[in-house]
Amino acid sequence: MERQNFHKELDHLKMTVYKMAASARKSLDNACKAYQERDDDLAQTIIDGDREINQIELDIDRQSLRLLALEQPMARDLRMIVGIMRISNDMERIADQCVNIAERTIFLCQHPPIEPVPAMDSLIGITRKMFFLAVNAFRDMDAQSAREIPAMDDEADEYTMQVLKGLIEDMASSSPGFEKRVLKMRRNIQTIIISRCLERIADLSTNIAEHVAFIAEGINIKHQNKQ
Repeated sequence: MERQNFHKELDHLKMTVYKMAASARKSLDNACKAYQERDDDLAQTIIDGDREINQIELDIDRQSLRLLALEQPMARDLRMIVGIMRISNDMERIADQCVNIAERTIFLCQHPPIEPVPAMDSLIGITRKMFFLAVNAFRDMDAQSAREIPAMDDEADEYTMQVLKGLIEDMASSSPGFEKRVLKMRRNIQTIIISRCLERIADLSTNIAEHVAFIAEGINIKHQNKQ
């Protein structure tokens, strides 16, 4: 009976992670949409909703520590609980990056739009895909799918560099009037910061994938794609 209670509580812990993943994914989707559509109201909802995700992380920590202290799990159950704590921390950091994107988006919405940045749309696409696949890999405990995600990080890095290069070149080009030049620089810098936030989300999605592989097989795949 005690073992049944343990697995019941472990299942509840997993459900809490799924809830957190859904909230983080919503924040990421909304952050990208707010930036692309210049929707400052949507951006503000991301900032306002961040406390809910923070609270879920605290709930996961509390549940996990209770199971570790009282049940003393071993083998895969131990890996599951430790992995969940790491995954929830990464998802909370993803949510924080979404808040950063939202804050920069609100600034950009207060000024005329910059020229289109094609690489930014590509970066948004690969970042969203990586997080979606990482969450699905955890849900299905699919180590094979998890192994495929770190390789996508190089693509995200390349798009980030393209955004940086394009916006720096734009800032270097001349604009009539001092105030217009300063505004161009401020808008481009905020957009570069957004690209860096997206790159960081891609990195954190890679972390989640690595945790999934560890939970499922007890194998550390960290850095393997870089060898």
